[in-house]
Parts: sequence; structure tokens; C-alpha cells
Amino acid sequence: EVQLVESGGGSVQAGGSLNVSCAISGYGVTAVCMRWFRQAPGKQREGVALLDSYGSLSYEDSVKGRFTISQDNAKSIMYLQMNSLQPEDTATYYCAVGRKPTGTTCRREEWQYKYWGQGIEVTVAS
Repeated sequence: EVQLVESGGGSVQAGGSLNVSCAISGYGVTAVCMRWFRQAPGKQREGVALLDSYGSLSYEDSVKGRFTISQDNAKSIMYLQMNSLQPEDTATYYCAVGRKPTGTTCRREEWQYKYWGQGIEVTVAS
């Protein structure tokens, strides 16, 4: 059974930092797309950052230069380091994984990601 479990969310003042983690278990695929999404209250879920098992990564413009996605392969944990947080970063953050398509890059859309975590809340106070 594939399980993704987020941890590390919480509340912080604007300008502060948080690191959220995603422990991945039971996923025996080597070519993997990994992604962080978020959903703010009253808004649609949106992508935040993407990392594949070959080290390629990308970020949405809204977080570029402030957020860093990374992975500890040995521990099967994905991280999202969030710096210079702003109130508009307040959301429930979700990690997700899916199989990387052969011969192409990971897609940004939700359908690429078959397995999801339960979500973790991040609140940034002004």
C-alpha cells in the first residue's frame, strides 16, 4: 500500500520560514514524479513545486526564489522548504507522487499524480 504522510506545517509570521516533509512508503517505482500542491481557503488547488527522480525540478512563479523542493532518497522523504512566507501562502499543502512517463518530463497537472498525502496546514500571519 502506498502511503504519503505530511508533517511540519504550522503557523508563522510573515517573513518567516517553515519546512514541510512528506514521508513516502510502499511506492516501488524508480521513475517518479513528485509534486507539492496547495489549496488556499475558497480557492482551487494549485501546483507549487515539482521534482523528478532524476533531479529535474521546477517551481510556480508565485514561489520561485522562496521555496525549495528536495528529496532524501535514502529515507524516501520529500521536503518543501518555505522561506519569506507571506499571508497569501496560507493553505493546505499536499504532496503527491506518480509514475514518470517514459521519454518525457513530468507533467504539472494533477492527473499525473496517482497518490496523495492527506494535507497539512500552513498559516502565515501578517
